[in-house]
Amino acid sequence: MVSIAIDGPAGAGKSTIAKRVAKELSYIYVDTGAMYRAMALYLHRNGIDAEDAQTIAGACGGAKISIEYRDGEQVVLLGGENVNPFLRTQEVSAMASRSSAVPEVRTRLVQLQQELAAAQNVVMDGRDIGTVVLPHAQVKIYLTASVGVRAKRRFLELQEKGESPVLSQIEAEIAERDHRDMTREVSPLKQADDAVLVDTSDMTIEEVSDRILSIVREKLS
Repeated sequence: MVSIAIDGPAGAGKSTIAKRVAKELSYIYVDTGAMYRAMALYLHRNGIDAEDAQTIAGACGGAKISIEYRDGEQVVLLGGENVNPFLRTQEVSAMASRSSAVPEVRTRLVQLQQELAAAQNVVMDGRDIGTVVLPHAQVKIYLTASVGVRAKRRFLELQEKGESPVLSQIEAEIAERDHRDMTREVSPLKQADDAVLVDTSDMTIEEVSDRILSIVREKLS
């Protein structure tokens, strides 16, 4: 099985690119965020209090979460059930923000992500995929862009949604998030030694996709 790990800071375009690359290669795109939400749904359905970290830690090992593609759509499975319709509810969002901070939840999800990668060809994106989740991935990419470029992308995204964002505020938030991600104790954001650095600051989405696909083909040839 082939694993492609794409890491990088917030706003670098990891998810957009990972989905395009996975589609082009007919691989499974592993949406790690959706897996955390599926875990939150599992805990919520079991009546566990979002504030009860000890019970969450004890219960999370029973969750069986996977991802498949059915009719071209990514389907998140919880115990074999398609739970896509339930992942964006307020209750699940609230549980996900709390439960994701519990170390045992993270350990269980990393295990499930590794099981997925062992069974299927995958493209996975995040902050520590190449360093922690899939350290033996055949292809590792570190996708980045300047803080200014990432802030502008986010600014335009919010404007399209009808919001009135402040560019300087978004820049400050992204810089703060970078610092937090890079200095956290558990699985900090960093470029794996064997990852290829791709700076997308002056590239279109198509150019980034083509660049990564050429890296993949070169690495696998």
